[in-house]
Amino acid sequence: MFNLNFDISEFLTQYWQKKPILIKNAFPQFEDLISADELAGLACEESVASRVVVTKPNDWQIVEGPFEDYEQFGDENWQLLVQALNHWHPDSSDFINAFRFIPDWRFDDLMVSFATPGGGVGAHIDNYDVFIIQGEGQRHWTVGDKGQYAPKNNDPTTPLIEGFEPIIDAVLEKGDLLYIPPGYPHQGQTLTLAMSYSIGFRAPSQQELFSELADSLIDNNSGLKRFTSSNEPKLASQISTSHQQDMMALITEFAANPDNYQAMLGKMLSQNRFELDICEPEVPYSAEDIADYLSQGALLYRIGGLKLLQIEDDSVQRIFVNGEAFEYPAHIEADIKDLCENCRFSNPQALALTQTPATQQLLLSLLNLGYFYFGE
Repeated sequence: MFNLNFDISEFLTQYWQKKPILIKNAFPQFEDLISADELAGLACEESVASRVVVTKPNDWQIVEGPFEDYEQFGDENWQLLVQALNHWHPDSSDFINAFRFIPDWRFDDLMVSFATPGGGVGAHIDNYDVFIIQGEGQRHWTVGDKGQYAPKNNDPTTPLIEGFEPIIDAVLEKGDLLYIPPGYPHQGQTLTLAMSYSIGFRAPSQQELFSELADSLIDNNSGLKRFTSSNEPKLASQISTSHQQDMMALITEFAANPDNYQAMLGKMLSQNRFELDICEPEVPYSAEDIADYLSQGALLYRIGGLKLLQIEDDSVQRIFVNGEAFEYPAHIEADIKDLCENCRFSNPQALALTQTPATQQLLLSLLNLGYFYFGE
């Protein structure tokens, strides 16, 4: 089990999305989730998002995976980054659970880095919250304050910046945690062979929300109310201020009705940026198959990275799973909350879920979609 060694309530009040903080020994007796060799093997897989960042004088080179070998990179000045380890490595689930004081819809992925001495990605700014946890080895991290920073080499498309004055300057060792909110520049440099873990949390931008809402309107043939006016401008070539405001008011009016956005948000926020390790069975399960597995003592697992979300005060009884809505009758609400809040179920817990036909039917659907699976 992974237990955080700090006051979560204090963190949420004083630091979350406000300012960075370094917490030494945040995970006492921390042990790496995966070995460097296992991580290197995972990055050989086509379905796994990976890259190597090579540090060069005043520049960086990014090589996209998958990889067959790593000899070309030498013994220093590079690091291997593997995204969404939690999708492919079930043993990482307990580590992820330690951060569920932040809601699941924000969770992006668990990225893992193996770095050689001198490896790093340079000073940069991210648009998401990140917790960086040090495994084996040491990395030197600096974090600056928010501000206006010149892009690296005057390139407006790069997230890299020329530099910053640090407000945090520290060497991270095993079990240390560094939290960085969006907009704070930071840089990590590897001192010894090192493993580190980055847990990212994202929130949608205005652009993303408008794009999803537009797609939803088109798909559902909704939002058809047109602008009408009570007065016209004196100049035919003019778009009056009142017309501008009234047109924008159509959007405000539409967005004020939860029926118009709840399904869109549920579908949008339950999806993942990275490929899931879907466990779809070769032959669809039946209710009898479920009973047979459970009678043999099987446990029930949710695949890594899968989000099961509910909308508070939803106008419909439903959950959202990987961009799809599943409706359910009100009398199984307690079972639904168990499915949403837990990622694994003991044999007695799984048996209890199958006692109600409606819950069993939903579970059967999720199993056949490859979102849940039986294991030991």
